[in-house]
Amino acid sequence: MNDSALISIGLPIALAIIMFGLGLSLTVGDFRRVARSPKAVVVALVLQLLVLPLVAFGLVVAFDVDPLLAVGVMLLAASPGGTTANLFSHLFRGDVALNITLTAVNSVLAAVSIPLVTNLAISYFGAEGELGLQFSKVLQVVAIVLVPVAVGMFVRSRSRDFAERADRPVRIFSITVLVIVAVGALLGERANLGTYLEQLGVVTALFCLASLTIGYAGARLMRLNGPQSIATSMEVGIHNTTIALTIALSVLNNTEVAIAAAIYSVFMYVFAPIVGWVISRDVRAGDAAAVASVD
Repeated sequence: MNDSALISIGLPIALAIIMFGLGLSLTVGDFRRVARSPKAVVVALVLQLLVLPLVAFGLVVAFDVDPLLAVGVMLLAASPGGTTANLFSHLFRGDVALNITLTAVNSVLAAVSIPLVTNLAISYFGAEGELGLQFSKVLQVVAIVLVPVAVGMFVRSRSRDFAERADRPVRIFSITVLVIVAVGALLGERANLGTYLEQLGVVTALFCLASLTIGYAGARLMRLNGPQSIATSMEVGIHNTTIALTIALSVLNNTEVAIAAAIYSVFMYVFAPIVGWVISRDVRAGDAAAVASVD
């Protein structure tokens, strides 16, 4: 699968379209909003950029995951929040403006965090012989993550109508690409799939639940309000697995590294609605208690 033109050329192009679509939904104001609510943004970014990789590392070490699969988990942990986080946040009455701001900031930071975390993982788990994120590949990551977002933002600044018309088709395209690539990656390794699920099934399920839970609990611990805490949970828990899959398959040319993101993309659509329902009830209960205490 990883030798085909579809993966080496088609997948980066598909991701570029997805990131272009993300750019169409962003404005410079989304970055400016960081200054207006710095605490919420900093809390979410610390959880996503520092805590999640540590949790992922702890899990792969505790479960003694094979080196290439472990690198895949770390690559997944370094990937930014996905645009689907905005939809789930809206569904459970989170602060969608915060999600949009975090997505914007994360899209920029991912160009640094992904190569950094992935290279550290490749070195630690002794996968240098089979993988390597050399400078040229780091530039490739920057190109497929940042450039389309910047172009999308520029197009939006020139034609808001086009940006709004393109939003729904690009979202549908994003989900379709994710499903096709995730299924393709799993089918491409179907001979070893039982072994991979044995090694990674519990790890990715725990990591998904931990990401969603840590996002909410960490935000509450830092005294963010209910909607901000829901937004943080969704942003931290719902990764842009298409980025992880693209880097694994077309930059690192390794299907085994892609398995963690493929499995996670299934779990996150199962766990996000469940966790979202639970934490939204918790927020509503807290609001009701606050109103009762005032009365």
